Amino acid sequence: MTQTNIADAHTAVLPLKGRRAVISGGSTGIGRAIAVLLAAEGAQVFIGANTPEHLDDALSRIREVGAGDGVVLDLAEPDNVGRFLGAAHNALGGYDVVVANAAIGAPGLTELDEPVLRHAISLNFTHYLLLAHQAAAAMGEGDIVLVGSMSAYVLGPHSTVYAGIKAGIQGFSVALRRELGPKGIRVALVEPGMTGSDMQQPDISPEEQREQIGEEKMLRAEDIAAGVHYLLTQPRRTVIQRLTISPRVQDGE
Repeated sequence: MTQTNIADAHTAVLPLKGRRAVISGGSTGIGRAIAVLLAAEGAQVFIGANTPEHLDDALSRIREVGAGDGVVLDLAEPDNVGRFLGAAHNALGGYDVVVANAAIGAPGLTELDEPVLRHAISLNFTHYLLLAHQAAAAMGEGDIVLVGSMSAYVLGPHSTVYAGIKAGIQGFSVALRRELGPKGIRVALVEPGMTGSDMQQPDISPEEQREQIGEEKMLRAEDIAAGVHYLLTQPRRTVIQRLTISPRVQDGE
């Protein structure tokens, strides 16, 4: 029987083993799933968390499959993005993957007061820009991944703040790819649809989330992590500029 040569049937796949990944919001939900998967593939990970309990729980799981460390910091506060990346550099000896993921939900513009609005903007948008700004200055060749949301397309009356911020990240990611590409840094945007996580509470309870995942109306956080894994393992000549992942039967956009 003739053996078929299929060596050119697939593109090169970059390994994750030995890479150093920093993940903001890496102790719960999508960020945690990304951290666990990258660690399981041989990357060293460093995560940011909002509480010591979340950090300890996430690191316990990460260390079951690989190597990781982390710190508790509110990245909405001035100077904490620098402290976060500084701690990551000390723990990992540098980094070549940075995932901006930390975020909180927000209601409509007229439904919240100014301090809450400023906090939402700082965490959901400003921290993304600062993380990319400081990472780009410190990294050589590497990857910056921005976790956005399909909420950028949902322009309802109760989504003004969140949708506006996510649409801003969308434009930022395109321009940043062009700015950093010649420097050897790839920039990718991942836009999840409805995904089971703590962020869905209290509107959707954990039990309801599990039910919707079973009905394929909601994604698991691990589905998004698999998307990040895909874009990080493509050849350096390629950039997955925007990866939208939605439930097969999600209503609306």
